[in-house]
Amino acid sequence: MLASLVPFYWLINTSLKTGAELSSGTLFPTAPSLQNYAEVLQDGEFLTALRNSVIVGVVTTSLALLLASFAAYALARLKLPRKGLILGAVLSVTTFPVIAIAAPMFKIWSDLGIYDTLLGLIVPKLTFALPMAIFVLTSFFREIPFELEESALIDGATPFQAFRKVILPLAVPGIATTAILVFISVWNEFLLAVTLTSTPDARTVPVAIAFFSGTNEFDQPIGTISAASVIVTLPLLLLVLIFQKRIVAGLTTGAIKG
Repeated sequence: MLASLVPFYWLINTSLKTGAELSSGTLFPTAPSLQNYAEVLQDGEFLTALRNSVIVGVVTTSLALLLASFAAYALARLKLPRKGLILGAVLSVTTFPVIAIAAPMFKIWSDLGIYDTLLGLIVPKLTFALPMAIFVLTSFFREIPFELEESALIDGATPFQAFRKVILPLAVPGIATTAILVFISVWNEFLLAVTLTSTPDARTVPVAIAFFSGTNEFDQPIGTISAASVIVTLPLLLLVLIFQKRIVAGLTTGAIKG
């Protein structure tokens, strides 16, 4: 816990320092100031990047959950030949190093006219988010007793109604867990975001922070970078705090048998 909290504390500590104190290694700021936060929140490019990250994160997560829920249901509940091979093929997408496909994707996106657009970010991020979402949801759907679905079918429900009214409500903890994992992955992704954008209009937060500059060529914007990092970390912390019960329930589903 200390190993995880100390770097975050140091980030907050640095974000509250200004001037020459930024280069000091003191554990507490002698004159805490919110100047760095004010400068970041007054930066129009950062606010645009924050908006872009929210749009890309929400849209990508929503599409990933929608598509993955259907795919995971088929892999977990239906009698399909070679389901293990299909799931393995899906997961193989995650083994591709992003750096290997970044340059070709840059050329293709430029030819298609979606380079430096939010759509150009959503599509590749969704491609890498889907396999993880399918894998996690497949595990959750397998834990739901088949008898519940069979009872719904016997009572006259169609397969889709059984999926929508029986399976999905029971899989809410797993869906919430998957949503958090996908959103965090998309929110923090940097390589594709920096490769497929060139202007502040389409940059996401991680890229915008990397392009922070000081007041002159000799000034290192350590304070503003720290403040911006704290600001972009808060949404993730809030998500975890709000959905912590469902996340814990989802992570422990299937851990106890009987």
